[in-house]
Amino acid sequence: MKKNSFLAGAAISTIGIVICKVIGLVYVIPFYAIIGVQGGALYSYAYSIYNMFLNLATSGIPVAMSKVVSEYHAKEFYHTKERTFKVGLKIITILGVAVFLILVIFAPQIAYLIIGDVQGGNSLEDVTMVIRVIATAILVVPFLSVSKGYLQGHKIMQVSSVANILEQIVRVIVILGGSFFALKVFHTSITTAVGIAVFGATMGAIAAYFYVYDKIRKNKAILKRDAKITRDEAKIDNNAIAKKIIFYALPFVAISVLQSAFTMVDVFTVVKSLVSIGYTTAISENVLSVLATWGSKLNMIVMSISTGIIMSLIPTIAAAYAIKNYKEVHAKINQAIQTLFLVTIPLAVGISFMASDVWTVFYGYNELNISIFQLLILSQIPLSLSSVMVNTNQTMNNTKETILALGGSVLAKICLNVPMMHLFNVLGLEAYYAPIVLNMIIDTLCSIFLLYVIKKKTNISYLKSARTLIKVTLCTAIMVISLMILNVFIPNITTSRFLALIQIIIYGVIGLIIYFIVAYKSKTIDEILGKGAVKKTMIKLKSKLKILFHKAS
Repeated sequence: MKKNSFLAGAAISTIGIVICKVIGLVYVIPFYAIIGVQGGALYSYAYSIYNMFLNLATSGIPVAMSKVVSEYHAKEFYHTKERTFKVGLKIITILGVAVFLILVIFAPQIAYLIIGDVQGGNSLEDVTMVIRVIATAILVVPFLSVSKGYLQGHKIMQVSSVANILEQIVRVIVILGGSFFALKVFHTSITTAVGIAVFGATMGAIAAYFYVYDKIRKNKAILKRDAKITRDEAKIDNNAIAKKIIFYALPFVAISVLQSAFTMVDVFTVVKSLVSIGYTTAISENVLSVLATWGSKLNMIVMSISTGIIMSLIPTIAAAYAIKNYKEVHAKINQAIQTLFLVTIPLAVGISFMASDVWTVFYGYNELNISIFQLLILSQIPLSLSSVMVNTNQTMNNTKETILALGGSVLAKICLNVPMMHLFNVLGLEAYYAPIVLNMIIDTLCSIFLLYVIKKKTNISYLKSARTLIKVTLCTAIMVISLMILNVFIPNITTSRFLALIQIIIYGVIGLIIYFIVAYKSKTIDEILGKGAVKKTMIKLKSKLKILFHKAS
């Protein structure tokens, strides 16, 4: 193992994230085909509950572990650093076991909160079983998270990245192999197949944990695990270390749990509300599975953009803010927002336009699901901006305001989710669109509030970002109009996966070319990336291609 510089560490982490997301996106094609709509809904119930409770048990602790270990390591308090690791493991053990017991003991009550007394779909027993199965992962994942945080505190990033990829690969193998053999070979029930699939989370975590544990065990000398306590370290007791870990972790825990709560509100309200309005249980469960799982998988295409921006933005803003270089802070925040608009808006709108083809390629043609996804992908635009603003405010130590914004958002979601569905029904609109529209409204208001917080504290001007928003919207509109004209000659509606893929390529390439030309000619790209950025990139690309061509010849 070797330590990584910031840029190398960021690059390694980014590559790991991209690989994991690609694996997570691709496996859903065969998995959805194996378990079908009802199995997909049951899988969504289990994972939605798991993610919420996993955040409760692990969010913040790995980050805190990394931070505290890094601090003590920098001071050469190697013995205290090791005690921090042990204290962190004790804290996470208590949390993990507590959350596991809650899920196992109260699984029937949680299942009832999700589907209530509705009939005709997955039963209370089915939902209870998959919740209890996936709860086993809570006994492993926390230890894995703390161990990765320990290594990250030493600036060792590659082990965590490899562990993430290994975890994802093992999980997917169990999901696909287990569900296929359960249904197609042994002809068991859908519930059994989904139960095996969700157990993949546990198996993946176990494989990754043993990999990380082995790396830590084999590198005792590098990690200085056997260092003796010094006189200064003797003054630091374990209680002080525990308080430090908890103090660092709490804001991240609060923010992560509040963000997860959005999905949980849908899980606990959508099925029962739609059934009460008059939708069948099958349709209601299908809608929730699209909102909570299958649509969200495709949403990663857009959300990965904001994730990348956040990763590059946070250290830059943190450094500038620490020395009160507000000019640099203002420039980077505006550039981040402008870049987000430049990429996210046309991407989300383009995917929405091609929703039929995109959904068909991944899951097969389904008119209802396509109509939901068409709106759901657009909700990623305000969500991406909200995510960037949450992380920016957190970096600038605006923790109270961030928690207030997220807390208010969750409260609004809890209070308005069900009434919005009934309101849509009264207005003659499909009620299943209501949760998506509500999310878009809440995320927009949350972003506006957090933008105001930064403006109030640093007197930032968002004029450049506002101008970019108008320009990008116009460029996107021209792209869509062009694709609509193309649609007259090549309709992008087909039930064939192969034809849908061909149409995605045709529409995607043409849409990208049109958007790029319009954005370039209107100088939108130059205003964001810098004057002549495109020309410089093209010159470098041509130069590299010439070198490659010369070597090949």
